[in-house]
Amino acid sequence: MKKILFLLLLICGTALQAQEWQPSFSDAVSKATEEDKPIVLVFSGSDWCAPCIRLKKHIFDSEEFKAYALEHYVLYNADFPRKKQNQLPEPLMTINKSLIERYNPKGYFPLVVVLDKNEKVLGETGFVARSTPEKYIATLNKFIK
Repeated sequence: MKKILFLLLLICGTALQAQEWQPSFSDAVSKATEEDKPIVLVFSGSDWCAPCIRLKKHIFDSEEFKAYALEHYVLYNADFPRKKQNQLPEPLMTINKSLIERYNPKGYFPLVVVLDKNEKVLGETGFVARSTPEKYIATLNKFIK
């Protein structure tokens, strides 16, 4: 009985914490199509871009954003780390480079692009100082409605 309870708590805890960032952009598009949800495409420099790090810490890692995103968005992070130990596998980096050419040709970091399930741009935003998760969600939702 204790083992079953432990497993249930582990599964529930993992589900609550998981935002389900998709491992590839093609997975994000497939999921968006299946679930009829918009894609939140984030361009970040996870190990060098201070505003990117703050956006992740204060918005994307918040319980409010995690819970809302799980139900309403499909998330994909097109990351561009610079440190050698953080480098992405070459196939993933190639995909991210093609995404930056298509959706972020000026190379802004962070840039958050909201796409519909057909990959059409609905709107863009970045890091907004002193924003709350609730305000950030409202900003993203303005693009969708």
